[in-house]
Amino acid sequence: MQIQDLPYPDPGVPDARSGPRLLWWLGRNQLGGQLRALAWGLLHFASVAALPFCVGLTVQAVVDRSGSRLALTGGLLALACAGNALGDTFLHRAAVTNWITAAARVQQLLARKAAELGSALTRRVAAGEVVAVSTGDVEKIGWFVEAVSRFTAAAVTVVLVCAALLVYQPALGVVVAVGLPALALAVLPLLPRATRRADVQREKAGRATELASDTVAGLRVLRGIGGEELFLDRYRRASQEVRHAAVRSARMWSLISAIQVLLPGLLLIAVVWYGVQLARTGRITVGELVTVYSSVMVLTYPLRHFEEIAMAYSFSRPSAGRAARVLSLERTTDGTGTRAADAPSGDLYDPVTGLRAPAGLLTAVVCGDPDAAGRLAERLGGHPTEPGTSVLLGDVPLDELPLGSARTAVLVQDKDPVLLSGSLRELLDVPASGNVSAGEALAAAQCGDVLEALAQASPAAGDPMDVRVTERGRSLSGGQRQRLALARSLITDPEVLVLDEPTSAVDSHTEARIAQGLRNLRTGRTTVVFASSPLLLDRADRVVLVHEGTVAAVGAHRDLVHTEPRYRAVVTRETDEELAVHDMIRGGGGPRTAPADPPADEAIPRGAVEEMEETA
Repeated sequence: MQIQDLPYPDPGVPDARSGPRLLWWLGRNQLGGQLRALAWGLLHFASVAALPFCVGLTVQAVVDRSGSRLALTGGLLALACAGNALGDTFLHRAAVTNWITAAARVQQLLARKAAELGSALTRRVAAGEVVAVSTGDVEKIGWFVEAVSRFTAAAVTVVLVCAALLVYQPALGVVVAVGLPALALAVLPLLPRATRRADVQREKAGRATELASDTVAGLRVLRGIGGEELFLDRYRRASQEVRHAAVRSARMWSLISAIQVLLPGLLLIAVVWYGVQLARTGRITVGELVTVYSSVMVLTYPLRHFEEIAMAYSFSRPSAGRAARVLSLERTTDGTGTRAADAPSGDLYDPVTGLRAPAGLLTAVVCGDPDAAGRLAERLGGHPTEPGTSVLLGDVPLDELPLGSARTAVLVQDKDPVLLSGSLRELLDVPASGNVSAGEALAAAQCGDVLEALAQASPAAGDPMDVRVTERGRSLSGGQRQRLALARSLITDPEVLVLDEPTSAVDSHTEARIAQGLRNLRTGRTTVVFASSPLLLDRADRVVLVHEGTVAAVGAHRDLVHTEPRYRAVVTRETDEELAVHDMIRGGGGPRTAPADPPADEAIPRGAVEEMEETA
């Protein structure tokens, strides 16, 4: 695999049982690239290691006044230099290719996992950890994968040079053969402590990243309630903890680097002192002493790769562990059953709560617990956060469908949808049936003022569809973001559309128009809306009250308001005291008159922050 061939047609199925197993799997899948890097690395290091022998032979030829040997050694020296240049060039090329392709493979696997799990991913893994894995961790994993081949080439070169010195000059070769392995192994006792400190640093950095991500995402709300300084102080403290941890980790790695410099220097002193003694007694020649001395000097270069591989592994092991934790997450079922790939049709039924959404109708679901409503919406989409009985679409369990068919059949829009950066045209360019145009979807979602605002923000763009929307739509108000997300969902035109509080951040008048537009555009399609607004509930074909995990009542909105106290408590926001008064009236035998439907603009009091966002 070359860089120009990325992305992979199929990144494969990773071994996500642990971090080391994931690293081993990546190495095996890049065997060709590893072997190329190893071959070029051997050429490079062997050429570097041959230089001292050439220099020693050259010095001895000068001492012996042999012109033929001097010419021969000069040619060998030129050949070694050429091999060094060629090997170094292509080793760097092969190593960088291994690095980038390994990181790209992990990124593709993470993207595929995110698409498979959907919004359930951030419910099972912290958002900061997902960010850390998909950015810095993939780089560290790629670093280790590409460093393995260079380390292997360096280790083979050291072994060959030690063997050659034993043959060339046994007296000094023994000293080098014993000293070099000791140098390579001297830092091993320090590695566990260095690894632990590096782990602490990355853990604190992950928490700081998560805090920063949450703060930026909620910056508009923080400004509205005056909480910027509070969260800024929290991030300052988290940042200082990361700094202190990084300093402690750097101290340990600087100690390891110092040892890697000190011990080779001591070995070099020992070799020179012992070699001088041998040369004075005539047991070795001057050329042999120069050769052994130069070899020890040159071998400090491949020895540095022993330190690098130790650092690369200590940094990549926890990174690979985090990546393996994310990649090991699975749907409750694998979706590879024997069901047909075609998306089924029919009623949507949840056996856990008893909720049934008839095909072709607009069903509103009222649930007093927002968290329970979110979990139910996820389950209706076929990717629940926890194992359980599968939702049925027609008579087909949704969890038994292939993932692509399940996503085509049912689309779930979260209460906090994400808008990616890009032009509005790109934002609305999503897989769709083709039956709903962008204009129809924008009109149904009441996005006219959004288009006007975008046109005013970028007059040079001409068409509002070409205006760029910033990441997460931070340049828009909460209501504008919500309506654009609704338009994007409407364009897809799925068989079943599940909306979780799609109008919670818009004003009442806009909400009434959205409710009518949604009903008109989705005529004949199955739509499930989780809401508590009378404006939406009054336009639904049927309303279902889910109380304490089960369906408690089914009917029309106006009927349920009059007959079901629990429904009325959620929709009209009645307090316990008000419910008690109504119960006392009923218990006293007096006639109880059901309250009339509240005015639209008073049905659900909007929060101050949401009103500020919508009118901004």
